[in-house]
Amino acid sequence: MFVKHMMIPKHECITAQENETLKEVLEKLEEHRIDGLPVLQGERYLGVVTRYSIYENYFLSNKQKEEYLTATIVKEIATHQEQYLVGTELFERTMLDLKDFPLLAVVDEDHNFQGVVTRKDVLESFESAFGVNRPGVRIALTSVETEGRIARLSEIAHHFHEHIISFVTFDETDKLVRRIVMKIEKNDNIDKFVKKLEEHGFRILSIQEV
Repeated sequence: MFVKHMMIPKHECITAQENETLKEVLEKLEEHRIDGLPVLQGERYLGVVTRYSIYENYFLSNKQKEEYLTATIVKEIATHQEQYLVGTELFERTMLDLKDFPLLAVVDEDHNFQGVVTRKDVLESFESAFGVNRPGVRIALTSVETEGRIARLSEIAHHFHEHIISFVTFDETDKLVRRIVMKIEKNDNIDKFVKKLEEHGFRILSIQEV
Protein backbone atom coordinates (compact mmCIF):
# COMPACT_ATOMS: atom_id res chain seq x y z
CA MET A 1 0.00 0.00 0.00
CA PHE A 2 1.23 3.47 -0.87
CA VAL A 3 0.95 6.60 1.26
CA LYS A 4 -1.50 8.17 -1.22
CA HIS A 5 -3.94 5.31 -0.56
CA MET A 6 -4.08 5.92 3.18
CA MET A 7 -3.62 9.68 3.54
CA ILE A 8 -6.36 11.99 4.78
CA PRO A 9 -7.16 14.16 1.70
CA LYS A 10 -6.80 17.91 2.02
CA HIS A 11 -10.54 18.61 1.96
CA GLU A 12 -10.88 16.57 5.16
CA CYS A 13 -7.85 18.08 6.91
CA ILE A 14 -7.78 20.74 9.59
CA THR A 15 -5.16 23.32 8.54
CA ALA A 16 -3.92 26.77 9.49
CA GLN A 17 -3.03 29.66 7.21
CA GLU A 18 0.36 31.23 7.80
CA ASN A 19 -0.89 34.43 9.49
CA GLU A 20 -3.27 32.85 11.98
CA THR A 21 -2.35 33.51 15.60
CA LEU A 22 -1.31 30.73 17.93
CA LYS A 23 -4.46 31.38 19.92
CA GLU A 24 -6.58 30.59 16.83
CA VAL A 25 -4.50 27.52 16.08
CA LEU A 26 -4.67 26.22 19.65
CA GLU A 27 -8.44 26.62 19.56
CA LYS A 28 -8.54 24.41 16.44
CA LEU A 29 -6.36 21.78 18.10
CA GLU A 30 -8.60 21.78 21.16
CA GLU A 31 -11.85 21.74 19.19
CA HIS A 32 -10.84 18.83 16.98
CA ARG A 33 -8.81 17.02 19.65
CA ILE A 34 -5.72 16.68 17.50
CA ASP A 35 -2.03 17.14 18.29
CA GLY A 36 -0.88 19.00 15.19
CA LEU A 37 -1.86 20.47 11.83
CA PRO A 38 -0.28 21.66 8.58
CA VAL A 39 0.52 25.34 8.05
CA LEU A 40 -0.24 26.69 4.58
CA GLN A 41 0.28 29.78 2.46
CA GLY A 42 -2.82 29.49 0.32
CA GLU A 43 -2.37 25.91 -0.94
CA ARG A 44 1.41 25.85 -0.49
CA TYR A 45 2.81 23.78 2.37
CA LEU A 46 4.93 25.73 4.89
CA GLY A 47 5.33 23.28 7.74
CA VAL A 48 3.57 21.78 10.76
CA VAL A 49 2.59 23.18 14.13
CA THR A 50 1.89 20.98 17.17
CA ARG A 51 0.66 21.48 20.70
CA TYR A 52 4.15 20.61 21.90
CA SER A 53 5.82 23.25 19.70
CA ILE A 54 3.33 25.90 20.87
CA TYR A 55 4.01 25.13 24.53
CA GLU A 56 7.78 24.78 24.03
CA ASN A 57 8.06 28.13 22.26
CA TYR A 58 5.94 29.77 24.95
CA PHE A 59 8.39 28.77 27.67
CA LEU A 60 11.27 30.10 25.57
CA SER A 61 9.54 33.36 24.63
CA ASN A 62 9.68 35.19 28.00
CA LYS A 63 6.24 36.61 27.15
CA GLN A 64 3.00 36.57 29.06
CA LYS A 65 0.66 33.81 27.93
CA GLU A 66 -1.97 36.07 26.33
CA GLU A 67 0.61 38.23 24.59
CA TYR A 68 2.41 35.18 23.23
CA LEU A 69 -0.77 33.54 21.91
CA THR A 70 -2.25 36.64 20.30
CA ALA A 71 0.93 38.29 18.97
CA THR A 72 2.68 35.22 17.54
CA ILE A 73 1.60 33.97 14.13
CA VAL A 74 1.83 30.33 13.33
CA LYS A 75 4.39 30.48 10.50
CA GLU A 76 6.93 31.81 13.02
CA ILE A 77 7.06 28.50 14.87
CA ALA A 78 6.16 26.02 12.09
CA THR A 79 8.59 23.11 11.71
CA HIS A 80 9.20 20.18 9.36
CA GLN A 81 9.26 22.41 6.26
CA GLU A 82 11.57 19.96 4.50
CA GLN A 83 10.05 16.78 5.91
CA TYR A 84 7.08 15.70 3.84
CA LEU A 85 5.80 12.90 1.62
CA VAL A 86 4.88 12.83 -2.06
CA GLY A 87 2.39 9.95 -1.95
CA THR A 88 4.37 7.22 -3.70
CA GLU A 89 6.17 6.01 -0.58
CA LEU A 90 5.30 2.61 0.89
CA PHE A 91 3.20 3.21 3.98
CA GLU A 92 5.33 0.96 6.22
CA ARG A 93 8.38 3.15 5.53
CA THR A 94 6.63 6.05 7.30
CA MET A 95 6.55 4.30 10.68
CA LEU A 96 10.00 5.51 11.73
CA ASP A 97 9.30 9.05 10.51
CA LEU A 98 6.14 9.19 12.62
CA LYS A 99 7.58 7.51 15.71
CA ASP A 100 8.14 10.83 17.47
CA PHE A 101 5.85 13.12 15.47
CA PRO A 102 2.05 13.07 15.03
CA LEU A 103 1.77 13.72 11.27
CA LEU A 104 3.50 14.28 7.96
CA ALA A 105 2.16 16.34 5.07
CA VAL A 106 1.77 15.01 1.54
CA VAL A 107 2.59 17.50 -1.23
CA ASP A 108 2.65 17.54 -5.04
CA GLU A 109 5.56 18.49 -7.32
CA ASP A 110 4.76 22.19 -6.83
CA HIS A 111 4.82 21.82 -3.04
CA ASN A 112 1.06 22.28 -2.85
CA PHE A 113 -0.61 20.55 0.08
CA GLN A 114 -2.47 17.33 -0.77
CA GLY A 115 -3.21 15.77 2.61
CA VAL A 116 -1.63 14.24 5.70
CA VAL A 117 -0.61 10.88 7.07
CA THR A 118 -0.85 10.54 10.82
CA ARG A 119 0.74 8.13 13.26
CA LYS A 120 -2.75 6.78 13.93
CA ASP A 121 -3.27 6.02 10.21
CA VAL A 122 -0.07 3.98 10.05
CA LEU A 123 -0.84 2.06 13.24
CA GLU A 124 -4.34 1.26 12.00
CA SER A 125 -2.88 -0.06 8.74
CA PHE A 126 -0.54 -2.35 10.68
CA GLU A 127 -3.48 -3.51 12.80
CA SER A 128 -5.35 -4.33 9.60
CA ALA A 129 -2.35 -6.26 8.23
CA PHE A 130 -2.31 -8.38 11.38
CA GLY A 131 -6.11 -8.73 11.49
CA VAL A 132 -6.13 -7.31 15.01
CA ASN A 133 -9.81 -6.37 15.03
CA ARG A 134 -11.11 -9.71 13.75
CA PRO A 135 -11.46 -12.73 16.05
CA GLY A 136 -9.61 -15.86 15.07
CA VAL A 137 -6.73 -18.17 15.88
CA ARG A 138 -3.16 -16.85 15.69
CA ILE A 139 -0.53 -19.40 14.69
CA ALA A 140 3.15 -18.53 14.91
CA LEU A 141 5.56 -20.88 13.16
CA THR A 142 8.97 -21.09 11.56
CA SER A 143 10.11 -22.61 8.31
CA VAL A 144 13.40 -23.32 6.63
CA GLU A 145 13.95 -20.62 3.99
CA THR A 146 13.69 -22.62 0.78
CA GLU A 147 11.89 -21.95 -2.48
CA GLY A 148 8.22 -22.91 -2.47
CA ARG A 149 7.67 -23.05 1.30
CA ILE A 150 5.07 -20.28 1.39
CA ALA A 151 3.31 -21.86 -1.58
CA ARG A 152 3.29 -25.20 0.24
CA LEU A 153 1.76 -23.63 3.34
CA SER A 154 -0.90 -22.02 1.16
CA GLU A 155 -1.71 -25.38 -0.45
CA ILE A 156 -2.17 -27.01 2.96
CA ALA A 157 -4.42 -24.16 4.11
CA HIS A 158 -6.46 -24.48 0.91
CA HIS A 159 -6.77 -28.25 1.41
CA PHE A 160 -8.27 -27.71 4.86
CA HIS A 161 -10.45 -24.81 3.63
CA GLU A 162 -8.83 -22.45 6.11
CA HIS A 163 -9.92 -18.82 5.84
CA ILE A 164 -6.74 -16.78 6.32
CA ILE A 165 -7.43 -13.41 7.97
CA SER A 166 -3.82 -12.20 7.93
CA PHE A 167 -0.43 -13.52 6.92
CA VAL A 168 2.88 -11.87 7.85
CA THR A 169 6.44 -13.16 7.55
CA PHE A 170 9.61 -12.01 9.30
CA ASP A 171 13.28 -12.62 8.54
CA GLU A 172 15.08 -14.29 11.42
CA THR A 173 18.67 -13.45 12.32
CA ASP A 174 19.50 -16.80 10.84
CA LYS A 175 18.84 -16.15 7.15
CA LEU A 176 17.98 -19.83 6.62
CA VAL A 177 14.89 -19.58 8.81
CA ARG A 178 11.75 -17.50 8.33
CA ARG A 179 9.19 -16.75 11.03
CA ILE A 180 5.55 -16.69 9.96
CA VAL A 181 2.50 -15.39 11.80
CA MET A 182 -0.89 -16.24 10.34
CA LYS A 183 -4.37 -15.68 11.66
CA ILE A 184 -7.21 -17.92 10.57
CA GLU A 185 -10.88 -18.17 11.38
CA LYS A 186 -11.66 -20.56 14.21
CA ASN A 187 -13.02 -23.92 13.04
CA ASP A 188 -12.95 -27.65 13.80
CA ASN A 189 -10.04 -28.37 11.42
CA ILE A 190 -7.32 -26.50 13.29
CA ASP A 191 -5.76 -29.52 15.05
CA LYS A 192 -5.59 -31.48 11.77
CA PHE A 193 -4.31 -28.41 9.94
CA VAL A 194 -1.52 -27.87 12.49
CA LYS A 195 -0.58 -31.56 12.43
CA LYS A 196 -0.27 -31.44 8.64
CA LEU A 197 1.93 -28.35 8.87
CA GLU A 198 4.24 -30.16 11.27
CA GLU A 199 4.36 -33.19 8.96
CA HIS A 200 5.64 -30.89 6.22
CA GLY A 201 8.43 -29.45 8.34
CA PHE A 202 6.81 -26.31 9.74
CA ARG A 203 7.73 -25.77 13.41
CA ILE A 204 4.80 -24.46 15.46
CA LEU A 205 5.78 -21.86 18.03
CA SER A 206 2.40 -20.94 19.45
CA ILE A 207 -1.33 -21.24 18.86
CA GLN A 208 -3.61 -18.69 20.47
CA GLU A 209 -7.25 -17.76 20.07
CA VAL A 210 -7.46 -13.96 19.87
